[in-house]
Amino acid sequence: MVGNAGNVGNLGNRGDRDDRASRTRRRGQGQLEAQVLAVLGSATAPVAATWVQERLDGELAYTTVITILTRLLGKQAVTRSRSGRSFLWTPVADEAGLTALRMRRLLDERDDRDAVLSSFVSALSPHDEQVLRSLLRDADPAPRTEG
Repeated sequence: MVGNAGNVGNLGNRGDRDDRASRTRRRGQGQLEAQVLAVLGSATAPVAATWVQERLDGELAYTTVITILTRLLGKQAVTRSRSGRSFLWTPVADEAGLTALRMRRLLDERDDRDAVLSSFVSALSPHDEQVLRSLLRDADPAPRTEG
């Protein structure tokens, strides 16, 4: 009986880990990236992945935090610099910036940019259209060159 009680305790611990992993899996990649970016944004200097993990209340495994940071690096939403054997991470974009990067990447994948932009603009609400017009009006009037 004692052996069974010990197993039940171990199953309970494993169950706790499974519950935590299940909660993490239910969150989308975008939501996790947004959480990590929010934590990075609260830092006053470049920080290690362990710092990020601690601020997320240990909800994510260290390896998951590293994976998210690496994905954000690939999206140019963060930068990293070597510090000893590890890296220090710095945000380049906030959640809005990350969404803008995604939108730009989607636009870059299409052959007919004009058609995509036209469809996008025609689907905007009157308020969003007004905001976009205002942003374009206030934008730097200097001509851009395609890179």
